[in-house]
Amino acid sequence: MMSDLHLGLISAAPAWPMPGAQLPLGRHLVRNGVITQGQLVAALQMQSRLNAPIGEILVAEGWAEPTDVMRALALQNGVQWADLALEPPRAELRALMPHDFWLRHGVIPWMRLGPMVIVATSRPDLFDEVLAEMAATGVLLMPALASAGQIEAALAHHYAPVLARLAETRVDAAYSCRDWDVRTRLPAVLALVGVVLAVCLAPLHGFVVLFLVSVLTLILFTGLKAAALITHLLNQAHLTAPGGAAKKVGMQEPRLPKISVLVPLYKEREIAGALVARLNRLTYPKALLDVILVLEEKDQVTRDTLAGCKLPHWMRVIEVPGHSGLTTKPRAMNYALDFCRGEIIGVWDAEDAPVPDQLEHVATRFAQAPRDVVCLQGILDYYNPRSSWRARCFTIEYCSWFRIILPGIARLGLVVPLGGTTLFFRRDALERLGGWDAHNVTEDADLGVRLCRAGYRTELIDTVTYEEANFRPWPWVRQRSRWLKGFMVTYLVHMRSPRRLWADLGPARFLGMQAFFLGTLGQFLLAPVLWSFWLLLLGLPHPLEGVLPPVVLAFCMSLFVCTEALALVAGLVAVSGPERRFLLPWVVTMPLYFPLGVVAAYKALYEMVVKPYFWDKTQHGQAVEEKSPCRPASHRAGGRHGLVENLVGRITGNS
Repeated sequence: MMSDLHLGLISAAPAWPMPGAQLPLGRHLVRNGVITQGQLVAALQMQSRLNAPIGEILVAEGWAEPTDVMRALALQNGVQWADLALEPPRAELRALMPHDFWLRHGVIPWMRLGPMVIVATSRPDLFDEVLAEMAATGVLLMPALASAGQIEAALAHHYAPVLARLAETRVDAAYSCRDWDVRTRLPAVLALVGVVLAVCLAPLHGFVVLFLVSVLTLILFTGLKAAALITHLLNQAHLTAPGGAAKKVGMQEPRLPKISVLVPLYKEREIAGALVARLNRLTYPKALLDVILVLEEKDQVTRDTLAGCKLPHWMRVIEVPGHSGLTTKPRAMNYALDFCRGEIIGVWDAEDAPVPDQLEHVATRFAQAPRDVVCLQGILDYYNPRSSWRARCFTIEYCSWFRIILPGIARLGLVVPLGGTTLFFRRDALERLGGWDAHNVTEDADLGVRLCRAGYRTELIDTVTYEEANFRPWPWVRQRSRWLKGFMVTYLVHMRSPRRLWADLGPARFLGMQAFFLGTLGQFLLAPVLWSFWLLLLGLPHPLEGVLPPVVLAFCMSLFVCTEALALVAGLVAVSGPERRFLLPWVVTMPLYFPLGVVAAYKALYEMVVKPYFWDKTQHGQAVEEKSPCRPASHRAGGRHGLVENLVGRITGNS
């Protein structure tokens, strides 16, 4: 094999590439009969809008095979074609640079030839950057061409233990719950035991305290929801006013970026095949699409399921090695983050069905938004609202939260508790924040707080992802208990130092965070106390009538009525659109939907003390997808492939 190497073509010293290797890649492919001249011109015109190499565009459009492009790249740059599967990289060469260097550049040292080290790369046009950063080592370098897939597989093989360990500790310890041991949980346990003892020893006084605390949490959460609802309605009124939604003109459209989307999967027997079919609806240019299915190393169930699926070239699988027994979604995403190829990182869940033009919306908004907007949260909805009464209520709840309350919170500039999926980040900011807390079971809400503490902003964008509503009773409790446990842990972690949190967030955001977390947890944990308000509404005796002044009880009753009315209004507004209008009669049944959350809340409280890192997984694939509301926006109807075919036809004179 050594005799085939082009030893004299390149080292660390001479300029690169060498004379004689300057013929463009597309010309090589045309000359070899791989593509036509018309296809090359069309690809070049597409490249003016796409931030992608010409070879990736040709492969994405089906005009060339990856091996054709690799062969032409090797010829263009005058380098050896390295097959890392037949000849694996030498382990001793890894020590030349740290692991993050090889990952960042997407290269790996392959073998040594005398004083020269041959480095495998899939982008020889970017090899100058490797040369510049390794100049201080004094090592002579020569590139060899290998596929990106082979390089990533080799890097994963060599660095799996290191990367698995780092995936658990990417977030600074001050913002992580990974040290949530018996000692740190002790104060919370003692406080809980104290409350129980106080209620048992002095029932009436204990009930008074719980009653007043529940009223306080109700005031906090109701105030937050009311402010968010008013802000949202005012914004909608502005948009519908003449000239309110006027678009900016005269702005040059930027080149579309590459987007990597992480899709964590775990024991997904039912959903994996449907997921591949749903993601095939995406209209984003496939040359810029990098969908990563993230599997646990020991998850044979999902691996066997995917073995029966033919994955498109823009979709790949990354297996997360076991390390400490921790198998959480944020840990898996932290591991896969190093292997992403995009400058925007997204997250979808296993059961997600994003609208086809969602990524176009994401790319456009990131290009227009200020640099401090580093996260875009899409709208979550359900594709099976008719499965049962609980599915209808779940859909109403999500519509109220993602279409009304959360956009209002974002416009108020408060802390936005993220929704776990349909999240998109600027990669550089996400990496600076350390990714996700691998031990937090609501890594999304925690990341939303850390984003805000770092001075970044989150925006809601008007693009929808449809999910499966978890409509069976006990699975609903399990899922909700995981969310509530994560809220408890997130709140306690960030409140370790209230003074520092106040300094990071400022007064308004600090109070907004208190309102969300304390309000949410209080509504569920103290729900039995809040239900006593119904006694007042029905004119029945209340246990505290002889303890609290009548004016206090009257105020509490009015507050309860206002809270219920606010929830009713938010629900009616949220489902008033054409697609969800059939849910309007069911909004009035929402008070019957939440009591099961009390069971989830106390399950969460127990697990926070006993097993805080336990991930109570939601089983997907239990509902039939109803008539899909997923469709491109009207201005994108017809799909990208039709546009490309028309472009080729015009260039070649065939239309």
